[in-house]
Amino acid sequence: MSPFVLLLDWQGFEKDKYVHTVLEDNLLPHYLQKCSWLSNKKIGRIKITGAIRMQYEEDEFFFVYLQIKSAGSDPQTYLFPVSFVEEGTTEIPEEAFISRATLDEKEGFLVDAVYDPKFRLALFYNILRTTQTPQKNDQILEFDRGTGILEENELESSYLDIGSNNTAFVYNDKYFFKLYRTLHQGINPEIEVLRFLSRTQNFNSYADYCGSINLTENGNTVYTFGVLTEYIAESKDNWSLTGDYLNDFISGLVDGNFQVKEDVFVKVADLGRETAIMHDALFDLGSEESFRPEQINRTYRTEIHRQVEVSLDKVYDRLIDKYLELDTPTQALAWQFMEAKDKILNFIDQILTRVFNSLRIRIHGDFHLGQILINQNGIHVIDFEGEHLIPIEQRMIKHSPLKDVASMIRSYHYAVSAKLYNSDHTKKIPEKDLLRASDRWYKLMRDTFLEEYLGYFGPHHTLLKNNNEVNYLLQFHLLEKAIHELDFEISHRESWIKIPLKGILDVVREIEKLRTV
Repeated sequence: MSPFVLLLDWQGFEKDKYVHTVLEDNLLPHYLQKCSWLSNKKIGRIKITGAIRMQYEEDEFFFVYLQIKSAGSDPQTYLFPVSFVEEGTTEIPEEAFISRATLDEKEGFLVDAVYDPKFRLALFYNILRTTQTPQKNDQILEFDRGTGILEENELESSYLDIGSNNTAFVYNDKYFFKLYRTLHQGINPEIEVLRFLSRTQNFNSYADYCGSINLTENGNTVYTFGVLTEYIAESKDNWSLTGDYLNDFISGLVDGNFQVKEDVFVKVADLGRETAIMHDALFDLGSEESFRPEQINRTYRTEIHRQVEVSLDKVYDRLIDKYLELDTPTQALAWQFMEAKDKILNFIDQILTRVFNSLRIRIHGDFHLGQILINQNGIHVIDFEGEHLIPIEQRMIKHSPLKDVASMIRSYHYAVSAKLYNSDHTKKIPEKDLLRASDRWYKLMRDTFLEEYLGYFGPHHTLLKNNNEVNYLLQFHLLEKAIHELDFEISHRESWIKIPLKGILDVVREIEKLRTV
C-alpha cells in the first residue's frame, strides 16, 4: 500500500490538480502494471485529462480519463473508474487498492472501482432507470435501456477476468457488462449493431442488447463507456472448442492416421450458416443510412487498395530485416513470399479496374473463433465493436461481408497451425508432414464453412452478385488479413511468422487460378 493519504473532495475532484498530480506521478505508474487491460506496460507518462461523475443514491463515482504514453506507441486515452470505500464497510480485494484516502472526514481508500460492488450495482440500476447525469462541462452521462433487461429483486455482481483490453462484470448470471477501456470519439459500433439487430429480429444468434452508457454533448455521442448484454451462461468459446477437436486430430496423427470426426464438420457448417444469416440480417435495403448497403465504388476501392499496398510494402521491408534471424523452414516461406511480391501487387491493383456489382454492408469487423460462444442453445456471436485499436469512424465503414468470412477462415488456419506446431505430441513428426496435415485440415474446414455460407445466399444474391466477384473479393480479404497478421507476428512472435506467410502463399496459388474480369 502506498504511504500517501489522499484528501479527496468529490465536489471538486474533476479539477483537483494536487490529487491528479499525485495519481499521475506516484500512484498510477505502479498500479497500472497489474492491470491486464493495459497491454503496453512500458509507461512513459500519465496525464489525467478529465473525469466524469456518476451517481447512484448517496454514492458518487468517477470515470477518469487517463492519457498514457507508452514506449513505442502514440498517446492513448483510457477509461479508469475510481471510487471511495470507507474502511470496514465493504469487502474489497487487495488488488483494488490505489491509496489510503479521506473523504468528508471518513477514512478509507481510493480504489479501482471495477472491484467495488456498489459501483457495479450503480451501473446496472442507472441503465435500468435510464438515468441522465449532467456534468459540469455541459456534457451528459446517459444510460440507455435495451429490451433485454428486466427488474431484478436482488442483484449480485462479480468481476470477470476476460483477459482482454476491456473489463467485464456479470450480474445474477443473466447479464454481462463490458467496460470499454480504450476511448475513441463517437458511439461504439457495437451499440449501433446490437440496437439494429434487436430491431430487425432476423438474426437471433447473439447476446441480446440490454443497455449502454454514453457520454453525450448537444445530443451527439462523445464516448461510449460500456455495454450491457445478455450473459451467455455455461458456454465455451469456439477457439477453445476447436482446440479440443484438434487434440483428437493430433492423437490420430501421432499414430499415422488423418481423421476428422463428422461432428467437427457439422459444427463448422453450422457456423458458416449462422454467419450468412448474420450478414443477411445486416443487409437491409430499407434500413437507416448507417446500415444501408452501398456500392463497392471507386472511392472505397482506392482506399482499400492504398491500405493493403502500404501494408504489403511495410511487411516486405520488415521481413527482409528479420530474414537472417528466422529458422530455415520460415526462411524458405519468406523467400517464396518475396519472390511473389510483384504477382501480389498485380492482384491488388485489380481492385481498381474490376467492375463490382456486389454490395458492401456493416460487418462484425473482428470476426474469429474467439468471438463465437457455444452452449446447449447453439451459437452466439459476441463483440461487435470491431478491432479496438482502429478509430471508430473506420470501424463503421461498410465492407463486403467476405471480409468477415476471410477473417474466420484465417482463424481456422491459425487454430490448426498453432496447435500442431506447438504441441508436445507432434515434436517427433517431421515439419513437412505437419505442414501437409495442417494444410489438409485447414482446407477441409475452409471448404465446409464456405460451402454452407455461400449456399445460403445462392448464386445470384444482390449482396454477393456472382462467383467471379466472390472469388476475387475473398482472396483479396484473405491476403489483407494475412498481411496484417504477418506484421503482428514480426513484432511479437517470431516463431509464428510461418503461419501468416503460409496464408499469403495460399492466396498466391489461388491468384494463379483466377482470371481477370
